[in-house]
Amino acid sequence: MFTRFLAFIFVLMPAAAFAEKETVVLLHGIGVNGWTMARLGSALARDGYRVVNLSYPSRTVPLETLAGDWLPTQLAAHRTAAAPRLHFVTHSMGGILVRTWLGEQRRAGTSFPANLGRVVMLAPPNAGSEAADRLGRVWLFRTVLGPNLARLGTAPDHLPKSLGPWPAAAELGIITGNRSVNPLASVWVPKPNDGPVSVTATHLAGERAHRVLPVSHTGILFRAATARAVSTFLRFGRFD
Repeated sequence: MFTRFLAFIFVLMPAAAFAEKETVVLLHGIGVNGWTMARLGSALARDGYRVVNLSYPSRTVPLETLAGDWLPTQLAAHRTAAAPRLHFVTHSMGGILVRTWLGEQRRAGTSFPANLGRVVMLAPPNAGSEAADRLGRVWLFRTVLGPNLARLGTAPDHLPKSLGPWPAAAELGIITGNRSVNPLASVWVPKPNDGPVSVTATHLAGERAHRVLPVSHTGILFRAATARAVSTFLRFGRFD
C-alpha cells in the first residue's frame, strides 16, 4: 500500500512542478541539434525557468510535418499546457518552425495555447536567406542539409515569405547579429548581415522589439549578452 502511495506521489510531482514554473521551449536551427542551445538553456534555468531543449530532425523531415505533427506531439509529451506560461526561444530555422506551427493552427481554426507567452527569435530568416537561395541549388548542400534548406530562400513562394505577419497572440522579440565569419555567404547576402541572414531579413511585421548584437549567426548562441537579452524579454517584453 505504501509503495503504491509513493508511486502516486511521483506521478503527481512533475505536474505540480510544471505548474509552478514558466516553461521555455528551445528550438535549434538547421543541420544541428539541441546541444547548440544548451548554454542558453542553462542560463534560462538559472533564471528560474523550466527549460525544454528539443532536438528535431531538421535535415530529413519537412517543416510542415515538423510543425503539424512533431512539435504538437513534443509539447504534449512535455506537458507544457500545465505551465503558467509557455515561451519559445528559437535559432535560425527554429523561428520558421514556430511561425509554421502557429500558421497551421490558424488555418485549422485551432486556438493557440491558452498559456502562450513570449517568443524570442535569434537570427531568424523571416524574409528568407540569399545564402539558402544559392546553396539550395548545390547538390552537396542539399544532401547534407536536406530539403528544408531550399525552402528558406527569398522567393515569394518560399516558406518564410508565405507565412504572413506575426500573430498578436504572443509578443515577439528578435535578436540578430551583424558580424560574419563566412566571407562567401556575405558576398551573396546584403550587408549588414551575420553571414547567412541579413539584418533586414530578420524583421517581421508584428514584432515588438528588435536588437542587433556584434555577433555571427552561430556565435549569437554563446554570448552572455544574448542570454541577458532573451531573459529580459521573456520577463518584461522588452530588451532594455
